Amino acid sequence: ELRKRNVLFHHETYTHSYMHCWRHKTPVILRATTQWFAAMDKEVGGETLRATALRGIEQTEFFPPWGKARLQGMIANRPDWTLSRQRQWGVPMPFFLHRETGELHPRTPELLEEVAQRVERAGIEAWQSVRGEELIGAEAAQYEKSRDTLDVWFDSGSTHYTVLRGSHKEETGFPAHLYLEGSDQHRGWFHSSLLVACMLDGIPPYKALLTHGFVVDGEGRKMSKSKGNVIAPQEVSHTLGAEILRLWVASTDYSGELFISNEILKHVVESYRRVRNTLRFLLANTADFDAARHAVPVDELLEIDRYALAMTARTQEEIAANYDRYQFHLVAQKLQAFCAEDLSAFFLDILKDRLYTCKADSLPRRAAQTALHHITHSLVRLMAPILSFTAEELWQVFTGKRDDSVFFQTWHALPRPKDGAQLLPKWERLRELRNPVRKKIEELRAAGQVGSSLQAEVDFHAGGGDDELLRSLGEDLKFVMLTSAARVHRASGELRVEVAPSLHRKCERCWHYRPDVDDEALCGRCRSNLHGPGEKRLYA
Repeated sequence: ELRKRNVLFHHETYTHSYMHCWRHKTPVILRATTQWFAAMDKEVGGETLRATALRGIEQTEFFPPWGKARLQGMIANRPDWTLSRQRQWGVPMPFFLHRETGELHPRTPELLEEVAQRVERAGIEAWQSVRGEELIGAEAAQYEKSRDTLDVWFDSGSTHYTVLRGSHKEETGFPAHLYLEGSDQHRGWFHSSLLVACMLDGIPPYKALLTHGFVVDGEGRKMSKSKGNVIAPQEVSHTLGAEILRLWVASTDYSGELFISNEILKHVVESYRRVRNTLRFLLANTADFDAARHAVPVDELLEIDRYALAMTARTQEEIAANYDRYQFHLVAQKLQAFCAEDLSAFFLDILKDRLYTCKADSLPRRAAQTALHHITHSLVRLMAPILSFTAEELWQVFTGKRDDSVFFQTWHALPRPKDGAQLLPKWERLRELRNPVRKKIEELRAAGQVGSSLQAEVDFHAGGGDDELLRSLGEDLKFVMLTSAARVHRASGELRVEVAPSLHRKCERCWHYRPDVDDEALCGRCRSNLHGPGEKRLYA
């Protein structure tokens, strides 16, 4: 008609996007229908649901912190909550609506309880099969039975009521300490739980929310069977062990995506191997130690032992704080660094000479074992939440109590050296001064001039604080540097380190190169440790 009148400006066929059912792939017809809503901005008791929920968010702790702004934005900008759905399955909304006015039956609260009892006896289908006459008698002709079902997010959002104050009331309490889920649940479970609890109680159902990312492959791609990049947790557990899977989970920063691949798992296996080797050393060198008979008072320990206890106490405090903040990747990092760097590469390496060459029941050796005893007690507890099977295995062997468990314990009460605060910076500087020594020994080893570090001797040319620090260890300085001799020369300017091969013979017992090695290939200190009063140690 428009074309006939010559008033049509333009005409073309246009194919537009239209919503389709995600399941059946058929077009969805949009039509306006009557629904039930939870009003976000209607005041009840002087406050709207939106305001109550936003106030609750301010009271909630978020891990990681960015989750707060995400949930806050969703609550602040959301429309009213559509509670009803037109589905054949789900939790029914057991209402009777007046056929003319649409009003609820005046006995609705009573009817809800009656229907709930029927559902408890006969299952969720009880509402579908019940006839109106059974509940409201002759009034059934005036009322229509609702066929609506509840939004499934209302189901999940109300679980706090049935769990925290129902099925698990004795074991838990309301509100929950923590809700834990993926980052998509800010618009899902976290969201609906907050609204339902604010409707019922005026507060959130949780004290804290923890959000984690999703597992992706090593290149950051979503896992898919069609892509062939799926790594099943059962497969990892069966091939590498549950401990490797647990350590991978703990080592990964869950605030973002969690990357996994065979290459990543290889690194986790290597990290676990280093931790386990450290534990084997601790067990082996405390096997003949009975704390009740052999423990040395903390003030009588050698200085490096007191430093090790202070260092362990600091590590324990840091790890406990990380556990409290659910920062498990930092816990895993600190545990691995403590085992590999603080213990294996430093303290235990220095301790070997004392453990293997001093008299079995001497003060220097028992002092070392006392420190190892406390370090093991601390370490096994710290690792238990992550490396649970390894910790339990270690605990059974270490304590000899087969009917006990590491999971019955709390953090170890480490003895506190009086000079612990002063020893920490002192020995950290000594560890720094070891670095140029280790580097020069490696250069000599590469040149074929030495084999082990004990084949070398070191000369320090130092001034100021470093000169005093190095001299303070006296004869024990060589044990810290893992050389057969260590000399300090006062000098001005920057620290200078000279390392050269020893010109002396090797003691076949302690492997030190010394001028007093006799025809039996024993040095003076080994003769004293074997046949005399034993050597004295003060620092290392």
